[in-house]
Formats: sequence, structure tokens, C-alpha cells
Amino acid sequence: MDGVLYHGDSPIADAFSFIESISDIPHCFITNNPIKLPEQVVEKMTSMGFAAPVIEQIITSGEATALWLNQQNPNFRYFAIGAEGLHKSLQKYGNEDVENADYVVFGEGAGIDYESLSIAINLIIKKQARLISTNPDNTVDATRSGQHWVLPGGGALVAPIVVATGVTPITIGKPFPLLYEMAFNRMKLEAHNCLMIGDRPDTDIQGAADIGMRTALVRTGRFLSGEIYPDNLHQPDIDANSLSELLKNIELE
Repeated sequence: MDGVLYHGDSPIADAFSFIESISDIPHCFITNNPIKLPEQVVEKMTSMGFAAPVIEQIITSGEATALWLNQQNPNFRYFAIGAEGLHKSLQKYGNEDVENADYVVFGEGAGIDYESLSIAINLIIKKQARLISTNPDNTVDATRSGQHWVLPGGGALVAPIVVATGVTPITIGKPFPLLYEMAFNRMKLEAHNCLMIGDRPDTDIQGAADIGMRTALVRTGRFLSGEIYPDNLHQPDIDANSLSELLKNIELE
């Protein structure tokens, strides 16, 4: 959503009219950001002036991680590092256990420090806890004092544990398939009948194309108008400079 519908707390041009145009078409909002709960994402959108989506339309990597862990191991034990939203998502299904966690879960946001890193390393090495990352993004975009600001993403925050333990994390967010699958399952649609709209070629577009979804790149976020599309990534079906341009290139039924 950030980079497609808004930047930080500011709506992107044409975002309101775009959402209104697709209001009668089944759609979900998926995000690699695990910091906020779905209900908090709804609050953020309404505070910016968007019509409120239903909570079931919001799928965060934090919620997806908690659901996936519950599918693998009901009443799982975990140790998590990340913002409050990730902890609350995990608390719905699992139990925090610093001594005998089944999983060490890394998300984004405040929470990482020397002590938490030490606990995580020892749980993985001594207790064979599995390492889970909510998303692979090395950086995420934010705003500070009205200016663009770059923050460390899930991929950057889990990196010290990867180096210390030699363990490769199981990663939940885009470009891995789980978020996309959860979205079209909720809409009761198949992948080939869905269009993924995103601003990042390496996560949004590549991941969706890998599981058979049509894709639309909007150059309103990290990947801007005029930038050369990477040769090693799947080309989007639609490449638009704005949401209004995107609407002109899709047929709404």
C-alpha cells in the first residue's frame, strides 16, 4: 500500500478516485509491513480520507506469519523481535516462550538490541528453534518531518542472526507466495483471475508473476518514472506512471 496508495501519511495523487473505481470489484490490500495490525491499517486509511475497507481485506505479513505458524504447529511457542503489531498478531495464536521457543520471529520496527539478538541466537543454536522472517525487504520507505526517510526492513534486521547462526530464515512476505495466496483465497478467486498492483519490481511484480497472477507496476513509490526496468525480473503486464494511467489500461467489469 505504501508507495501505491500513500506515502507515509499522505495519499498519492488519484488514490481516492482509484479506490472508488474498484469498489465493486473484489480486492485485498497486502503489505510486507508487519508493524500495524489490520484494524490499525484501516484506521490509518480512514484518517487519510480513504473509505474504510473491511478488516478482512487487509493482510499484513505479521498476520500471515502468525496464521502460517498456527497451521504448522497449533499453540506454537515463539520469541519475537519487532514492533507491537507483530507481537499482537502472534499472541492470537501462539505463546511467547523465551526459554523454549519453537520459532524465532523477526519483523520490522523497534525491538532489536544486543540482548534480544543474544536470546535469538541461543534459541536457534541450542534449542533448534526455526528462524522466521516476516518479509525480505532490506529497506522500507517512511516520512520524517515531511521528508522521505529510509528505514531498515525485515531482511536487514534478520541479517545479524543469519550471519551468527548460518541459518536461512523461512520468509513469509512478498515475493514469497503466502500473502498472494491468502488474498485470492479470501476473494475466492484463482491466481490467473487476479491482478497484482505494486510499486516494487523485485517483490510485488516478481512474486505475483511467479504464481501466475497478472501484474501492474505503478511508478509512484520506490521505482519511479523513467527508471530502466531490471532485465533479470519478470516484466509487468502493465507499466503505468500513475494510478490514473493504470485505470486507462485496465478494463473494469
